[in-house]
Amino acid sequence: MKIMCVGQSAYDITLPLDHYPIENKKVRLEQKVECGGGSASNCAYLLSKWGMDTYFAGIIGNDYYGEQIMKEYENVGVNTKYLQISDKYKTTSSYIIANTSIGSRTILTSRDKNIKMEQQEVNDEFDFILFDGYEKEFAMELIKNNPNATTILDAGSLKEATLELAHVVDYVVCSHDFAEELSKVKIDYNDFDSIVEAYQELKKEIKGNVIITLESYGCFTCANGLYKIIPSIKVKAIDSTGAGDIFHGAFVFGLANGFDIEKTMRFANITGALSVETIGSRLSIPELERVIKKYDDTI
Repeated sequence: MKIMCVGQSAYDITLPLDHYPIENKKVRLEQKVECGGGSASNCAYLLSKWGMDTYFAGIIGNDYYGEQIMKEYENVGVNTKYLQISDKYKTTSSYIIANTSIGSRTILTSRDKNIKMEQQEVNDEFDFILFDGYEKEFAMELIKNNPNATTILDAGSLKEATLELAHVVDYVVCSHDFAEELSKVKIDYNDFDSIVEAYQELKKEIKGNVIITLESYGCFTCANGLYKIIPSIKVKAIDSTGAGDIFHGAFVFGLANGFDIEKTMRFANITGALSVETIGSRLSIPELERVIKKYDDTI
């Protein structure tokens, strides 16, 4: 079984603080945390770390950050056959302020507005393909040439490319921000009807399966004709960076291993929740054995 993840690969520099910095003040840091990042890239890293045959397609620069990302892929066995290394563009980088007192994060991303993969031939067939909204042309060609693959979209924000992909994939796993923007419905986590209404509006436009992620509350979908919130677990959050990416990676893992939709969502919830206990996106991916144990303890 082969899995492909398509999208952005970045390098993250996380600056942990116990409060959000005050403007025009000097702040002394006790540490900084560096690792690879990017939505689809983090998914590929998780899946390969958990033993799946995983490929990643995207673009990085021929620079220091790109070298570090390549080393990380090699360490867990991500197949980089379709990863392009560019002399023209620099590797996308993100600078993240992690407010460890409440687990929030503020991300500043430096990405060349013109950075884009060049067209290339793909001579592998994939069983599961995840997209994060970047590299739309490559993504569309991949869907066309893999008609039997199960396709998943990490729909974090409403952009033209993300919406186009949402129309053609099997699963749209979207943030509440994406859901609100597309549905024009304000979601109140304490008002179940508002979530149902947003979901119903999304389904008027999206033919595939729709899952709305609700941060620490879990995620929502319609399964077996019933509207359901699959709750998350309670944890002490110190850094939420990458939690959504890690959720999506675990979601693909569940589908690829034959889990039903509710088990897949619960398994992904647990994985994403455990990740916020550690600083650094990719560094916070929990071991598979820990996730399985936590899942077994909660059912």
